[in-house]
Amino acid sequence: MSVEPVFRYKQCLIIRNDIKMSCGKRCAQASHASIGAYNAADKTLAKAWLTEGQKKVVLKANDERTLHELRVIAERAGISHSLIQDAGMTEIPPGTITALGLGPAKSEDLDKITGTLTLL
Repeated sequence: MSVEPVFRYKQCLIIRNDIKMSCGKRCAQASHASIGAYNAADKTLAKAWLTEGQKKVVLKANDERTLHELRVIAERAGISHSLIQDAGMTEIPPGTITALGLGPAKSEDLDKITGTLTLL
């Protein structure tokens, strides 16, 4: 019998669902959001998350406003975040806000912020 791992920490990567991006573009934007939020994180939290296995959850937001609202809530809660603005070199216009990375942080703290979002 195998035991499911318990993840106390995670990252949430939120991608806009209202703009057309290829699968590869979405993956790149999620990666930018992950690295940006990780670099802004408390080093003790980041180390705990790394040691535990780096759980990530990719979610979708209906529009840019949702990303901004989530960023403000995370900021007020002291959770690291990274709002991604595309350079416009490939598929979408320059300056387009595409993604938001939150954490690493305690899973329950992120669930309070992102619990209503659905998986990408």
